[in-house]
Amino acid sequence: MTFGMRRAIHAGLVFGYGCLFPVIAFAHIGQGDISGGLLAGFRHPISGLDHVVAMVAVGLWGAQLGRPAIWVLPVTFPIVMAFGAVLGGLGVPIPGIEVGIALSALALGAAVALALTPPLWIAGLLVALFAICHGHAHGAELPGSANAMTYAIGFVAATGTLHALGILIGTVNRWKAGGYALRAGGALISGCGVYFLTYAIRGA
Repeated sequence: MTFGMRRAIHAGLVFGYGCLFPVIAFAHIGQGDISGGLLAGFRHPISGLDHVVAMVAVGLWGAQLGRPAIWVLPVTFPIVMAFGAVLGGLGVPIPGIEVGIALSALALGAAVALALTPPLWIAGLLVALFAICHGHAHGAELPGSANAMTYAIGFVAATGTLHALGILIGTVNRWKAGGYALRAGGALISGCGVYFLTYAIRGA
């Protein structure tokens, strides 16, 4: 087994165990339709462009930064997001959630556009802060008829899929032209964030 394979397996175990505890806690919030909860949870992140572009941006930035950020950031986001969902499901108020979600697209897109390379702990902290906002929104919008555990599994799975998509797209960074395209994509995401932020502030 190669070193890279061992790192991938270790990351998978960390991700699995990290998500396990908040998902179990979230399961106690509500009991409902199992299959409906799974579908509702999976649909929630992909039904809002603000969620989609931010989660893709996490994968893009991780791919741009390279190892170990390429797996640290996409693992950190769902784990912290799951804890945020518990807070949202329990009705714990956090002010400025929509603003935080908008800022996540703006900031993460800008990080890709500018090819920022901060220390890993700063990148991880930034991703974690935004993950709380996204998770809180998912948890707060748990459908009353849905099973909370399968709902949580659904939105975590969707988030992981969007991160993987971002990483896949981010592999173009290995070529010079691809790097420019990646940065242009980051600028587009950041522009979306500006729009989301304007909308969020007006709606506040």
